[in-house]
Amino acid sequence: MFVRCFRISLLVLLVVGGALPQVALSATPNIVLIYADDLGYGDVGCYGATRVATPHVDRLAREGMRFTDAHSPSATCTPSRYALLTGEYAWRRKGTGILPGNAALIIEPGRPTLATMLRDAGYRTGVVGKWHLGLGDGDLDWNGPIRPGPLEIGFDYCYLIPATGDRVPCVYVENYHVVGLDPRDPIEVSFRKPVGDEPTGKEHPELLSMHPSHGHNQTIINGISRIGYMRGGKAARWVDEDMADVITEKAVGFIARHQALPFFLFFSLHDIHVPRVPHPRFRGTTPMGPRGDAIAQLDWCTGEILDALDRHGLAENTLVIFTSDNGPVVDDGYQDEAVEKLGDHQPAGPWRGGKYSNFEGGTRVPWIVRWPKRIQPGISDALICQVDMFASLAALTDQSFSAKTAPDTENVLPALLGESSKGREHLVEHARTLSLRHGHWKYIPPSSGPKLNRNTNTELGNDERGQLYNLNHDPGETTNLVDRRSEQAERMRDLLRKIESASAEPE
Repeated sequence: MFVRCFRISLLVLLVVGGALPQVALSATPNIVLIYADDLGYGDVGCYGATRVATPHVDRLAREGMRFTDAHSPSATCTPSRYALLTGEYAWRRKGTGILPGNAALIIEPGRPTLATMLRDAGYRTGVVGKWHLGLGDGDLDWNGPIRPGPLEIGFDYCYLIPATGDRVPCVYVENYHVVGLDPRDPIEVSFRKPVGDEPTGKEHPELLSMHPSHGHNQTIINGISRIGYMRGGKAARWVDEDMADVITEKAVGFIARHQALPFFLFFSLHDIHVPRVPHPRFRGTTPMGPRGDAIAQLDWCTGEILDALDRHGLAENTLVIFTSDNGPVVDDGYQDEAVEKLGDHQPAGPWRGGKYSNFEGGTRVPWIVRWPKRIQPGISDALICQVDMFASLAALTDQSFSAKTAPDTENVLPALLGESSKGREHLVEHARTLSLRHGHWKYIPPSSGPKLNRNTNTELGNDERGQLYNLNHDPGETTNLVDRRSEQAERMRDLLRKIESASAEPE
């Protein structure tokens, strides 16, 4: 009798004990981060766009919290992604600029990341889409196991565009391997010299379906010349027009597989990065050419994620975050009619500059947060940054971390949830120069160099005098107050130097 009672008690204990984590975690939301590429503040309807319809992004804004002073950590992609995952400004680390397609992984394995933190909190973690944080540890062989990569820094699953669509290799990587690779046709990649005998855009422009406007004239893949040289891997090469469909299917599949447990999905869109080659069903759906059509495609991708959450009964308790890795760029290397068909569309909204720029348009991006179970719809002007995702989601999931590990992240969870109107007190904006936001003030230190990127026609925001703007009265950064408000400029200069000089080595 004693043995029987003991066995029953042990069985009950095991069942209850095994269920406890499920019960505790069931109150924790799933997290889906939809990360657009090169999408500007004014590129979607809920932020003022009228020449392209974005009903799914607008639905998120209508049902959630829309932020008007939200920022990517940098005005370019790789450093923004680095800061997002590590909680550390990328400018603190060498080698975190825009990476070539064969760069080594720039987040060291073993370092705590947003993914490891959420995995420790009981989440299943996945990244699908554009990566551009490097793979391997140098001299990567694309024909064998590809590691280290996302799986070594906290993700349980990955399906990647290794770098960008305009860089070779033009293949997908799933977990450790190139998808669909024929071993009889090995891949070779170089960014220093030509490999193989495949035609290049520079030498054979007659073979191109889309011509470069600057650069982008090396190996031709699918009628588009890229940055870098590639040979082999023909069976594994992506079809640009199908890219959005492929990665969206993988993202929706991840949700379906993990619907019974809390999950974190980092869905990193390629749109609207160049080359802009939307699927035929989106082609011509806007008056703005491929760039506008790619925005429509991006909106469809977002809608597919929302539909999947609805279909599986997950929407109510899923935190969906929609934002972009940097500000907009119109001509970024290809002749795709983006400039000619822009019309009165304002990709950066009321802000000056865009991708690569010190001005607000470089980092001020769309940011929408929806969690029906917790967040009341509204609009917030709290100052927030993607580098704060680390501390904020740690607070949400009751996780701790070392300030040395993630030195620049701040907990802005109350602002994200709409429970506070206050976000950060100050923020470092990163382009070629470091700038400082403090409340409604913006300070750009003296910087030399061209005022205009002649390739992209982007104002870079360089001025040897230094610049100070009151964004409440002058959102377009047109009236430089650096001389009239010299004391304010000096205070911000000193604070920026203090932040810049502070350093912390990861544990």
